Amino acid sequence: MSVRLMRVAMLVVAAICLWRTPVMAADAALRDSCWSPQALAGKPGENISRRHDRRFDAPLADGWLIDPKDPAPAGAAGAVRRVNLPPGEKLVALTFDLCEQPGEIAGYDGEIIDYLRREGIKATFFAGGKWMRSHEERTQQLMADPLFELGNHSEAHRNLRLLEGARLHNEVIGPQRAYETLRTRLAETQCAMAQPAAMQSVPARLTLFRFPYGACNARALQEVRDQGLLAIQWDISTGDPSPLQSAGTIVQAMLRAKPGSIILNHANGRGWHTAAALPIAIEKLRKKGFRFVSVSELLAAGEPVVSPDCYDSRPGDTNRYDNLARSVHPLLQKTKTPLQ
Repeated sequence: MSVRLMRVAMLVVAAICLWRTPVMAADAALRDSCWSPQALAGKPGENISRRHDRRFDAPLADGWLIDPKDPAPAGAAGAVRRVNLPPGEKLVALTFDLCEQPGEIAGYDGEIIDYLRREGIKATFFAGGKWMRSHEERTQQLMADPLFELGNHSEAHRNLRLLEGARLHNEVIGPQRAYETLRTRLAETQCAMAQPAAMQSVPARLTLFRFPYGACNARALQEVRDQGLLAIQWDISTGDPSPLQSAGTIVQAMLRAKPGSIILNHANGRGWHTAAALPIAIEKLRKKGFRFVSVSELLAAGEPVVSPDCYDSRPGDTNRYDNLARSVHPLLQKTKTPLQ
């Protein structure tokens, strides 16, 4: 790493240390008061995405943002890839992306969530604003569950490297509006009003952000930081959005985890063999002494490893998504206009 990049990384780590605040877990009393085990359980076919459905394409209007953002920390912007832990600590953060693009309604992989609940395994879900709005009750169930943490995964899974100005801002702020609106609606239900202390344990706002495609640039990183969010990537990607990625291959990827790893999976119907792989991988990791925590808990347990750039497994490998977007939107090739 060059001296310049080392300085950037040191500034980001220092900013994270100043920014880090305790994150309360939701109280199980709220979840259990509002939903029966049958209502929480996944339903057949719920994981299947529906194409050509634009009911939730329009984002929430300005003014729905309820909770003001915390001040952004001083220092440079960057993305957390993993966490260095004290000797003997064997913590891992399981993360699951809940993506949804315009013109579709993505799935909800209940088999994954049911397994995590049954085994008492903590996880962090990075949800798009559009996904939250099209899965309102499922989002509220996740936010009310003490095992789970929610993060921001952009409004509609656009490539933020190709956005600027209001388009970039709206893609980052959309999930904040969606989360805080759905939290308010949950608080107004009879079951939540019967559990006021438990409702207060649900975080008022999202504080973590994950870039779609794992792709960013300095402008996008700065926007995320300016909205009081901390960018989180991963050091282990299972490749589960590919139907060709077998459960066995996903297991092998997860078993590469080291203390402080952040593992990327999907639970929006595009983690094709993730539900089959999880029980095998988690049992093996537990036998090795690993414990599963939320991303916020992992950050609080050690020193974040921060990169000034975003990538999957090596710097520059997500830049290909720029060309993919322009092949889908030929106008961009001629005008270099930010992706709509």
